[in-house]
Amino acid sequence: QVQLVESGGGLVQFGGSLRLSCAASGRIFRLASMAWYRQAPGKQRELVARVTSGGSTNYADSVKGRFTISRDNAKNTAYLQMSSLKPEDTGVYYCNAELGTLFYWGQGTQVTVSS
Repeated sequence: QVQLVESGGGLVQFGGSLRLSCAASGRIFRLASMAWYRQAPGKQRELVARVTSGGSTNYADSVKGRFTISRDNAKNTAYLQMSSLKPEDTGVYYCNAELGTLFYWGQGTQVTVSS
């Protein structure tokens, strides 16, 4: 069982930055792929970024060059550094851990970007 707790969301102005953190419990963190998803009001949840257990990363086209996902296996924590934020980045950001067929989700953290 893995529990995920996100933090770092908030209100930021256009062009600003935020760093989200996802603290994971459990021993399997280093084996899991970690990802950030987001869901805007009235829209489906979408993948923002993923980092595999080996450190490979991939990003949604809309955030490439602005967001950086990383992980610290010693701290059982994944991060999402967000820069040059836009109003369209607004939404609830969810941390996800994927291990084989098992998926775990955090409770989400709100990010609001004002124009």
